[in-house]
Amino acid sequence: MGQLSQRSLEDPMETDEIVKNLEDRLGRVYARQRIGIETDHEAQVFGQGLNFFHIENLTSSHFLIEWILKLSGLYWKGRKNAGNVQLRTNVIESPLVPPAFDGFIILQLSDLHADMSETAMTRVRELVQGLHYDICVLTGDYRGKTWGPHEAALQGVARVQASLRSQTYAVLGNHDTIRMVPGLDAMGIRTLLNEHVLIERGGDFIHLAGIDDAHYFRVDNIEKAASSIPRDDFSILLSHTPEIFRQAAHADFDVLLSGHTHGGQICLPGGIAITLDSILPRKMGAGPWRYANMIGYTSVGAGTSVVSVRFNCPPEITLHRLSRDNSNDTQ
Repeated sequence: MGQLSQRSLEDPMETDEIVKNLEDRLGRVYARQRIGIETDHEAQVFGQGLNFFHIENLTSSHFLIEWILKLSGLYWKGRKNAGNVQLRTNVIESPLVPPAFDGFIILQLSDLHADMSETAMTRVRELVQGLHYDICVLTGDYRGKTWGPHEAALQGVARVQASLRSQTYAVLGNHDTIRMVPGLDAMGIRTLLNEHVLIERGGDFIHLAGIDDAHYFRVDNIEKAASSIPRDDFSILLSHTPEIFRQAAHADFDVLLSGHTHGGQICLPGGIAITLDSILPRKMGAGPWRYANMIGYTSVGAGTSVVSVRFNCPPEITLHRLSRDNSNDTQ
């Protein structure tokens, strides 16, 4: 009922303007379909998406987890951990990297949940200052809740975007409404919704594709995103969730950058996740991995979900450097 009440308070003219913007941007059928799917399934706890149960949609669980942590005395330690965002580096090494892109750097920010922890977002803005990178990618989940207002989340993203110094590309996550896209576009963030763009450098090209949410709303379309990418060209797919790793690999993507799992967020010592809220091998739940011929990386994210705490799983932003592996080149 909460989301229905909120919608009744929205400015009808503003809502109509957003819908028209989305229809112009995405086409009438896709825009209406996407909005309709959200309306049908927003904040549904059971039965929608790739996994059956969605704890992030169960409001009572937020209060229960926070209450248990406060009783145990761990709550404020977890809050401190959640604000300590770290800078990670990762090398993506492949002989398929075009020569001009050897050393190309991608900054990945994931799972900002920008309206949940100003401490974490301030730390992100501090970390990106002075970093060298060629493009920035955002791999979804900008809002803390999975329903209701999204203005505060957009404001938080805008503050982060103001600290960035390159073209930014983004995809939506399971916490995000399609109604956020006009706001992201207005910031200069290019949202890829089952689309791809061509990035040029020194006469060489790579393809950057992005799919709509595959975890909850299940509106991803890898075939559409990849349909015009030549098989032998180097390509990177952005997906909020890594759960589509098989589809991505068999669609001949060379790299998959994703988030969603938070690395577990609340982990046992050694970073052992209690749950990843995902259907995938645990080795793909955080950091670099490989599947078939595809290189993958799952960011543990900069923000937090459900409750703003972290244990044994520090938040991160990541610099990925493309490296041309010449070991298989012939003379």
